[in-house]
Amino acid sequence: MDHHGGTGTSAMDRIDGIGRWLVDQAPRENVKGLFAGFCREVVRVGWPVWRASLGLEVLHPEVSGWQHVWIDESLSVRESDRATAATSPSYLNSPTRIVDETSRPFRRRLDEPCPDMPLLEELRLSGATDYIMYPLPFLDQTRTAAISFATQDLQGFDEATIDNLERAAMMLSPYLERHVLRRIAIDLLDTYVGPRTGQRIIEGRVDRGAVEFIESAIWFTDLRGFTHLSEQAPIPDVLADLNAWFGIIGEVVEAHGGEVLKFIGDAVLAIFPTSPEQDSTAVCRNALAAAREFCLRTDAENQVRRSAGSAPLRHSLSLHFGEVAYGNVGASHRLDFTVIGPAVNRASRLLDLAKQLDRKVIVSRAFAREVDLPLADLGRHRLRGIDRPQQVFALLE
Repeated sequence: MDHHGGTGTSAMDRIDGIGRWLVDQAPRENVKGLFAGFCREVVRVGWPVWRASLGLEVLHPEVSGWQHVWIDESLSVRESDRATAATSPSYLNSPTRIVDETSRPFRRRLDEPCPDMPLLEELRLSGATDYIMYPLPFLDQTRTAAISFATQDLQGFDEATIDNLERAAMMLSPYLERHVLRRIAIDLLDTYVGPRTGQRIIEGRVDRGAVEFIESAIWFTDLRGFTHLSEQAPIPDVLADLNAWFGIIGEVVEAHGGEVLKFIGDAVLAIFPTSPEQDSTAVCRNALAAAREFCLRTDAENQVRRSAGSAPLRHSLSLHFGEVAYGNVGASHRLDFTVIGPAVNRASRLLDLAKQLDRKVIVSRAFAREVDLPLADLGRHRLRGIDRPQQVFALLE
């Protein structure tokens, strides 16, 4: 019998036990529960693991990955910032970087100081005697995944235990990859079509022409004079301005319960749909509150721009309320999940009118009737493609 790993039937029984646990429990667990349960099983079968960590790279515009750390039944989870993860000293001076670059296991006995790797020195000072990290063989090789184990056993890991831990990690790997791929799919849908729409897509609502009719406040906004700006300024400056502009819109819309559906050049389409919890008055008031906050935020941004000698970003915004068809339109292999219908067209025409009237925000009569708050009556105006003149309103200034 080896010191920890066991030989013959005993070692195989331990591996089989972990395999049975994975088959039985893994389909029911999220990543956190799966990893914590796996670590408990590793300890239960007799391997001297004091600490384990799991690093999973994901595909998200702000987060590079998750780091799960398990120590003596306690599990913590940390997200890595995408902008700094690959250049941070904690990554550059770590076993993770070596495993990422070589795709090979990394092992170090911790019986001497580790000045080159602060993490290992920290573990050594906490009583760790041995450390090993394995890359996980995900099918998606464009992203990395690794698992590590540390022990406080005075003799460290023997060779049989190292082999068995590697086998156990390889058995865990496909269950982890399933979770990572699902998380990536959800994150990408949230990023590119929004969480509400993304949820519908992930639920299988992908048939072309399949729509549901919903009532919603509709938000259209765009930058005024953007064509001139884009012709005069360098492309990197234009992109920076657009991202700052879109960032403000995304934040205020989401903060008030709406969802950005589209970025169309310098324009933005967003919706605030009704629900059992939010009636028409509630969503219209939310949209109006978002518009007010948006104006305040852009005014503050423009003060900064003027101080820096840059031209202010001017906008127009329209708000309307009505029934829209919400669903899939497009070509057979290239669909768009969006809203269409006369109410959307009217909101778009209102945006054109806002520019003509040199107004930051105008709203339709249908929208004004729902919010039932003081607004400035701008009278009746013709909208392109609509027969009758329409009564419109503006925010009180």
